[in-house]
Amino acid sequence: MEAIKWQVNHLPKSAQDNLEIMSVAEAKKARAFHQSFPQYAETPLTALPELAKFWGLGHVFVKDESYRFGLNAFKVLGGAYSMVKYVAQQLGKDVLDLPYDVLTSKELQAQLGDVTFFTATDGNHGRGVAWAARQLGQKAVVFMPKGTTQSRLEHIQREGATVTIEALNYDDCVRKAVAEAAKVKNGVVVQDTAWEGYEEVPSWIMQGYGTMALEAGEQLVKEQVMPTHIFVQAGVGSLAGAVTGYFRNLYKEAPQQPKIIVVEAQAADCLYQGAVAGDGKPRIVGGDLQTIMAGLACGEPNTISWEILRNHADVFVSAPDWVAQWGMRISAAPLKGDTSIISGESGAAPLGTVAAIMTCPEYEELKEALGLDGQSQVLCFSTEGDTDPIRYKDIVWYGK
Repeated sequence: MEAIKWQVNHLPKSAQDNLEIMSVAEAKKARAFHQSFPQYAETPLTALPELAKFWGLGHVFVKDESYRFGLNAFKVLGGAYSMVKYVAQQLGKDVLDLPYDVLTSKELQAQLGDVTFFTATDGNHGRGVAWAARQLGQKAVVFMPKGTTQSRLEHIQREGATVTIEALNYDDCVRKAVAEAAKVKNGVVVQDTAWEGYEEVPSWIMQGYGTMALEAGEQLVKEQVMPTHIFVQAGVGSLAGAVTGYFRNLYKEAPQQPKIIVVEAQAADCLYQGAVAGDGKPRIVGGDLQTIMAGLACGEPNTISWEILRNHADVFVSAPDWVAQWGMRISAAPLKGDTSIISGESGAAPLGTVAAIMTCPEYEELKEALGLDGQSQVLCFSTEGDTDPIRYKDIVWYGK
């Protein structure tokens, strides 16, 4: 069995840490926009007290995004918010002047004209973009990497988008989306990874993810808990950067801030590789990026998030597929008294990582480095439900 790899963050600090992108005020603005949608409801923060007791931890909480907007994943938060920010920019308005009923009105659509939103996706992001485009009465074109399952494609098709599975990996699909958008009048790329010259939209997407982090922070206050450890997954790093940035801002006056543990799929561990290299420069992982964690199969980091993570993350973890599988099964079949969570392959990676650290002797050094003990208050993010129902059943029901 492949081993979990990990690296304590010893990266040199950079002058620009991008924390202002994820200020509490920006997250509140994003949440106010999301609240204007009739589909909005705060997703659960599920406490697992029996599991915490079993592992010897103070608390374990999981933010369950399988309920988000009926789309089974968190991604729509970023896609929808970046699209309204684009519309606001084009019309010279503030995003708060464009709640759902205004944004979806025929008057605004006539004022904006026809726009085609292009994106590359493993499934969840593209579904969110397609859904938001449909709400706006606009078109979406989605490119999916090789190895994508038919069910993920069909989810996006049902939202009215033009979608194809390409003979390319994720990062090459991003390049294709950029190239195709350039050929179309009013073609707009909505991608949650950033590179030089393309940083505005990704920063908006990250701010959209702030709604999830803000909700979790408020829910923890109701539980009278401040997290000591936050485990968050990363593909390009946009979510991890958003969560890290938000909680660093939220707790900036606290005497001790939560430790941030970033979890990647081992087949696409570009952030971990950057941490190992230790020079502060991001690293790229190429190839087919074969992993069941489709949402994390991204080999080129978001440059905005990288600055946040190199300055503020505590540990980078490179997780083999069995970690996600374990997390899925623990979530689905909890200890008596705890609540079951439907967590997909990318969603379950953080909880699976905690399971390995707390129960496998070979990770005792990591456990000690993180200071995980009976006083620890652990927060994990489950970013998706069973977005690939067949694979979910294969893993959880049939043990594949």
